[in-house]
Amino acid sequence: MHNHTKQTGFTLVEIAIVLVIIGLLLGGVLKGQGLIDSAKVKNIIQQSTSLTAAVNAYQDKFRALPGDDPLATTHVPGATGNGNGDGQIAEYQLAPQHLALGGFITGSFNGTTDFMTSAQGGAVYLYNDVVGGRGGNGVRLDNLPDGFAEQIDSKLDDGKPNTGSVRANVGGAVNPAATYTTNGAIVTRTAVFF
Repeated sequence: MHNHTKQTGFTLVEIAIVLVIIGLLLGGVLKGQGLIDSAKVKNIIQQSTSLTAAVNAYQDKFRALPGDDPLATTHVPGATGNGNGDGQIAEYQLAPQHLALGGFITGSFNGTTDFMTSAQGGAVYLYNDVVGGRGGNGVRLDNLPDGFAEQIDSKLDDGKPNTGSVRANVGGAVNPAATYTTNGAIVTRTAVFF
């Protein structure tokens, strides 16, 4: 009398099928994340373009920059402050309030602590700042992944962080040879100058 027990387990074919299914699922998730990131970049570019257009419209109507407008409380009733009229948007907290009260953008801003945000969640300012070796008025986007900053720069400018109208603080100090790493690092400041 021999007592034979039947062994059970997975065949190589079954294991291969499971691995293929797992690979397809992972590929779908990664592709989906790429589509989400691409949509966020498009949204950020659209936001930057809309803000630039709003600033230009405000300037055409009132002959002053939002935030910097020395007659803002007259031009847009409800504004909590005026700018100094020096042509530099140093009054970045007032800028979105002036635009919103003037009907150029949507939202409600108190002029002191409220700020705009991007699709990525970082702060967005209309600000006179120095970014990537260039100074001036522009739309500043804070805390973007470097891949996002590079895509924005490539679509709106030349794809280089230290040249052109789109600049980014990449790798700390201003370095003419700096490039985007696309390794997931956070770019603290990206600016679209106007």
